[in-house]
Amino acid sequence: MTASSSPLSSAQFPPVTKRAIPLLVIILVALAVHGPLLLMELPNRSYDADLHKFFAAHYAQHWFNPWNEKWFAGFSQTTYPPLEHQWVAIFSHLLGLNMAYMAVQLVAILLLPVGMYSFARLWVDERAASYAALGSVLLGSLAFLVYQSGQLPTTLAASLYLIALPYLYYWMVQGRGRNLIKGVMLCLAAAAAHHVTLIFGSVLFAGPVFWLALQNREETTATRSGVISRAAVFAALTVLGVAIVLLPYFIALRHNPITQLPIPHASRDNFLQVPMSGVNFWVIPFGALLLALPYVFWKGPADKHLRPLFFGFWVAFLFGLGGTTPVPRWLLGRAFYVLTFERFTFWATLLALPIVALLVVKIVDRFELKGAVVVLILGIASAGSAIGWMSWHPLNIKPFDLDPVIAFLNRDNHDRFRYLTLGFGSLMSQVGIYANAGSVDGGYNSARLLPEMTNYGSAQLTSSKYYGVKGMESLRAMLKHANKYGLKYIFVHDRYYEPLLAFAGWRETETYDGGIISLWTKDDVPPARPMEVGFVPPRWQGIMWGILPIGSSILALVVVLLLPDRKRMTEPLAFPAAEQPVYLREAK
Repeated sequence: MTASSSPLSSAQFPPVTKRAIPLLVIILVALAVHGPLLLMELPNRSYDADLHKFFAAHYAQHWFNPWNEKWFAGFSQTTYPPLEHQWVAIFSHLLGLNMAYMAVQLVAILLLPVGMYSFARLWVDERAASYAALGSVLLGSLAFLVYQSGQLPTTLAASLYLIALPYLYYWMVQGRGRNLIKGVMLCLAAAAAHHVTLIFGSVLFAGPVFWLALQNREETTATRSGVISRAAVFAALTVLGVAIVLLPYFIALRHNPITQLPIPHASRDNFLQVPMSGVNFWVIPFGALLLALPYVFWKGPADKHLRPLFFGFWVAFLFGLGGTTPVPRWLLGRAFYVLTFERFTFWATLLALPIVALLVVKIVDRFELKGAVVVLILGIASAGSAIGWMSWHPLNIKPFDLDPVIAFLNRDNHDRFRYLTLGFGSLMSQVGIYANAGSVDGGYNSARLLPEMTNYGSAQLTSSKYYGVKGMESLRAMLKHANKYGLKYIFVHDRYYEPLLAFAGWRETETYDGGIISLWTKDDVPPARPMEVGFVPPRWQGIMWGILPIGSSILALVVVLLLPDRKRMTEPLAFPAAEQPVYLREAK
């Protein structure tokens, strides 16, 4: 039998480097790369991990009561979407709090290539989409958010949103109800995980998809009015659903709008003036994608089909530069001083991946296995550099023994008074998780309502010295009003603060862990009393908060499973086989 007529001919069975990578293989790669790191609990060293575990620990004990008295003399957790915290709380009863956090983070990571593959199929063929999905696993920006920043809400919401967007597209061009239902439910789950991702995703991700649907309406037999009207229906249902699912959040925001003085953040720096901020928030997250940026800026605008995607990338790219350009400040106004901008770099890298995947296809086609190996090494280097950056440039302080502090607060009725930590950094959240006593400080800036904190442009009292005069003035104000808040105990891990405490009438009474922690007390402080500093959610809001956000994710899972996607037409194995755009095949 000749080679041309053989069933094993190369035309029918192309080399591995010429085929799309199966999605299951990509998910297994994600599990192999990130699974061991999560089993080692590496994200525990990230900056915000303890903050999210603090929220989860409260839900684990008080599912239907979002009022938390452990920080800021009391605050409402309805000021932050709860989905990931509630899932961590559920898993914590089986796995413990730390491993529950790792489990939910793993789900977010495994969903990301699924979402990226589906999203990329709108723009490129199956092979390039598989490359984009694999690239999402090795993104430096993903590793940065997971292992350095600890932004679980951003990664989970982005994964859900990417999965939802293709349903939006096919609803607009085909008008099938199942696509509408699945897309809306996934968007509600994404909003329940992180409202900011949904707000900006509407412009950066959904905007290009809407543009693409309008652009391709003739090939898909859809009309302009049909695309626009169906997009309006999708948007209206999503807005209505989000308003219901997150109603307690909007009520809390109305009662307590964010009016505090701006708190500085390095992601808002001018990266040309502060190069280290540029390395931390731009170079490390982009990683090897920096080498592909010239191709993105050439291919994206030149290809009509990719132009909407490039627009979303370009906006996210500019915002990811923080204060380097005036564009974010012009467009966002005061919100510029509230947001942090590392998430925009993450979104920019996600939007760039389908275009970069086309470059990878060209490299692999030309250099075959050698090209594939080089690209894979670059991807591994991107993720590895971001993970290694934790040790080279740690955002958190070196861990130390917190058990004596927690034990003191939990014995001899010491929890009748409030406490403060100085020099604890984000480890303050660990004390909040396990101590029964409440604090006047906290790690969630948007929940701060105490005037001693909101009237000064600084964040946590535990890190006051890093905010200069404003930070120290805020700390002095809190010490001055210690009796008002029942603030009796101050744990110090940084001797810089001790002269101020002595001058304010506090005295050192105990030391722990070989003297690296000292306890300072004030004798005339009365026991703390409950304080309603801000709006306290009524019981009906607590019930809504405990049912609707977590319920939206469960319902999204149910509809995706019960309403399976239409089976695609069989594609030939020979490549380039998927030159015909996906939107043409799906519309048939």
